Amino acid sequence: MEHDALEQGPIPAQIEFRGVTKMYGAVSAVKDLSLSVPHGEFLTILGPSGSGKTTALMLLAGFVAPSKGDILISGKSVAAVPSFRRDQGIVFQSYALFPHLTVRRNLEFPLEMRGMVAIERAARIDRMLARVHLNDLGDRMPSQLSGGQQQRVALARALIADPPILLLDEPLGALDRNLREQMQGEIKSLHREFGKTTICVTHDQEEALTLSDRIVVMRAGQIEQADTPEALYDRPATRFVADFLGEANILENHDFEVEADVEQPFGSVAMIRPERIGIAAPTAPCRADADQRQSVTGTVEGMIYAGPLRKYQVRVGSSLLVVREQVASGGQIFRPDDAVRLDWLRSDVRIVAA
Repeated sequence: MEHDALEQGPIPAQIEFRGVTKMYGAVSAVKDLSLSVPHGEFLTILGPSGSGKTTALMLLAGFVAPSKGDILISGKSVAAVPSFRRDQGIVFQSYALFPHLTVRRNLEFPLEMRGMVAIERAARIDRMLARVHLNDLGDRMPSQLSGGQQQRVALARALIADPPILLLDEPLGALDRNLREQMQGEIKSLHREFGKTTICVTHDQEEALTLSDRIVVMRAGQIEQADTPEALYDRPATRFVADFLGEANILENHDFEVEADVEQPFGSVAMIRPERIGIAAPTAPCRADADQRQSVTGTVEGMIYAGPLRKYQVRVGSSLLVVREQVASGGQIFRPDDAVRLDWLRSDVRIVAA
């Protein structure tokens, strides 16, 4: 009955992990994972190597079976449903295109498997090629395409059969930076247009922040924190999330007492993002809101120019703080050994679990 329900055509995508554990011998790759993904959401699972993020995706795809717990799609268990019957589009980091088939034939294959007649297949392929800007490349082999073009083919093949769920496994990992940024925009555009419930796995923080409606940060097989990109970045719950998602100054063991608008309980640390810290010459006028700020003095140890940003490393007593500021025309540039004053709003200090 469960198999029959999945074969009746597209169904609203509602994904649930209920206490899912995956063991490999004595090692738990995923431990007691509970997560719900509403229809149409773009969810990214983010984490370092060994965090369990890829295992979670493979469990949902049906490539591995849970040791404990259940996975539901639209309220129906799929734990016993094989991967090829789960009606999901999948894009791999390696693209996994059929090297002996043309672009058109790569797109046609999933439609043939579903029994679509030839004239309908041709019309759908034409529309999809136009949508991913590959109209003139349908007769080429994958080896004749650039990395970005292959990625577009892989996305088109995953979407062409109109599955309710799209799974992305490190989809942009094989591309250079410029292509990654272009493809991020393309993936966001495709998600807006098709509205697929999308689960993306990546270790790239910028990719996760750019693409996602919600991010799940995993650590050692468990969810460390799940929230919107803005909330995770601005209000991380733990030191691990603060360090992993972006860059963080952990304000502990410093030669100054940290001032914050909230009390710092035992077992926690104070944190501030580098872009929240102002940098100026010691003799520069104080800001108008100086009474709301904490100020310290230090010495520049290094400066990195990164196009629109300058990144400073500033020694404050025995500690090294990172400061990131936008490059402004006529703005003062500090060099190593320059004395500087750093300040930040006390309200920008976050207290996170150690």
